[in-house]
Amino acid sequence: MGEIAFDLIFPREYLRGALIVSLLSIWVLVVLFYYLNRYTKRNYFTIWTAAWLFYALWLTLGITTQQGNAPILRPDSWVQIIRQWCVGISAIFLLWGSLHFLEIKARQSLFGLFMGFLLTWSYVAPSIVSDPLLIQLPIFSLIGLSSMFAGISFYRLRKRRQYVGVGMLFLGFFLWGAYLATYPFSQRFETLTSVGFLVSAVLQLFIAVSMIVLVLEEARYTNEQMLQQIQSVKVEKEALHMKMLVVEEQNKSVFAQSNLRVDLQKAYEELRQTQHSVVQQERLRALGQMASGIAHDINNALSPILAFSELILAKAEQLDGLSRKNLNHIRTSAEDIAQIVARMTGFYRRREDNEQLRSVDINRAAQQVVDLTSPRWRDIPQGQGILVQVKTDFQEGLPALYANESEIREALTNILLNAVDALPHGGQIQITTRGLRMGPESGNDHKPDRIMLEMRDNGIGMDEKTRQRCLEPFFSTKRSRGGAGLGLAMVYGTVERHDGSIQIESEPGKGTTIRLIFPVRQAPAASHPESSAAPKPVTPLRILCIVDEPLLRELLKELLEYSRHLVETADGGQAGLDRFEAARAQGKPFDLVITDLGMPYVDGRQVAERIKVNSPDTPVILLTGWGAMLDEKEGVMAHVNAVLSKPPRVTELNETVARVGAKAA
Repeated sequence: MGEIAFDLIFPREYLRGALIVSLLSIWVLVVLFYYLNRYTKRNYFTIWTAAWLFYALWLTLGITTQQGNAPILRPDSWVQIIRQWCVGISAIFLLWGSLHFLEIKARQSLFGLFMGFLLTWSYVAPSIVSDPLLIQLPIFSLIGLSSMFAGISFYRLRKRRQYVGVGMLFLGFFLWGAYLATYPFSQRFETLTSVGFLVSAVLQLFIAVSMIVLVLEEARYTNEQMLQQIQSVKVEKEALHMKMLVVEEQNKSVFAQSNLRVDLQKAYEELRQTQHSVVQQERLRALGQMASGIAHDINNALSPILAFSELILAKAEQLDGLSRKNLNHIRTSAEDIAQIVARMTGFYRRREDNEQLRSVDINRAAQQVVDLTSPRWRDIPQGQGILVQVKTDFQEGLPALYANESEIREALTNILLNAVDALPHGGQIQITTRGLRMGPESGNDHKPDRIMLEMRDNGIGMDEKTRQRCLEPFFSTKRSRGGAGLGLAMVYGTVERHDGSIQIESEPGKGTTIRLIFPVRQAPAASHPESSAAPKPVTPLRILCIVDEPLLRELLKELLEYSRHLVETADGGQAGLDRFEAARAQGKPFDLVITDLGMPYVDGRQVAERIKVNSPDTPVILLTGWGAMLDEKEGVMAHVNAVLSKPPRVTELNETVARVGAKAA
């Protein structure tokens, strides 16, 4: 009765009309997608257009089979197989376009396999299964699920993009998938089939409207983005315009004060020279730090050589003359290496308070350098007629220079020998001293406050690039004639330590002029130093040596035990602190701690600080191979009682231990 009622409401001839309505709605979709593709130039519209075309072909074939009283086609007829191929291909293209729109990556081989299954099943199934429901069910279930999957994907997109069109597409594709999945069941009832085609027509139009809404929303979003960019560019343009107005006003002010042009140019040149000087000073500082780091490693390796040779000479009384002589040679060579390392650390070393300074007559020091170097430049080389003349022009009555005399002589010697090397074909060197007054004068006081020593030669000279680098350590212009590139670097270090300045002028073929300018400083008033008598002998001390290098640790232990001290060692900062605290807990604290500075994890500075916190009266001696770099480490000297430089000398080690131990007692 239900079937009869449906047939009365929807007569059989309505089925063909429903198919035509659905087909017309599909063509509306095809035309719409065609124009959307031309408007937006997006690939997924092309794919969707192909999907709807195949679906339109499926509907068209369905209309042809419903004409007149045409019998229902068998499942194995070619028309029926082609219809199923069309609807399957349509569903695959629809799913492919949806994934492309949603930017979901999927391999095309999967779509190929999907399409191969649908085509194969549509062709093979009629020969295996006779029921049309079983033939159509796998195909329409898969394409229905794919459409529903596209709808769910649009729903996920809705969470990221708040578009109304995306939500409408979710609903449309989901209902469309539900319709396709139930299509095989509705085929059993013509009335349900007619209703289904009408519903599909509505869904198709709904999807078309949803697409239009989505495209309009995207266009609006793109337009808003462009408007924001235009507004941002407009704001930047206005800011740039305001900046141009400000700069224009500033330029007008500068141009109005044309009398300042010369001063501005001069200030610019001075700023450029100052910048160059700062860059050069920082470069030299970095190279000096590198040299001090190298000196640290060399001192660590040199310490056992020097100390063990001294220890053997002191302990072994039965050595024959040749062995003692060879050991003395080893010790002397080690001392020379230590002196070279000490010079390396002087590239940018600041003045130390304990250095010996005295009043120096700069004229006498310069004359001594001329006399001492005369064998190097007078009649050299012999037999070639090359003559180097050194002339002096010393100003009389110059004030004394408060300085380290040996360093001043060494600096002048290096400059003079460099000038001689710049005269391979002979020439003249002029040495001049003058007093300068660079500070404000007071009354009739015309005494110079600077002393200038100038050394000028008419040799080969230097280009600008070489002149800028000539003060760098290890840079030398005498590659073919030998030269380590250390001379002028040491001169620079000496001048810096005496608070002076150095000026270098040179041009290729016109010679070089080097000026050293030192401030005139008064020697401090004589003080009453404490008695320099040797400290009284102290009783043997319990000493803790914290050194991470095994050879140096063994060396210190042997040297101190030779002086009858009780020595314990630790191979690192943390191990030393643990040993120190354990001894205190046992009631046998150490009388003295010797710690290396450069150690991993816990260095000597941290060791000294923590020992002084827990036991302020325990003296600490710091052993370091960093040389002049030590004074740049803030806070190191606040927690130590004495500093020993590597390589440690036996006498210096014993005297330091005795002095610090006596003060602690």
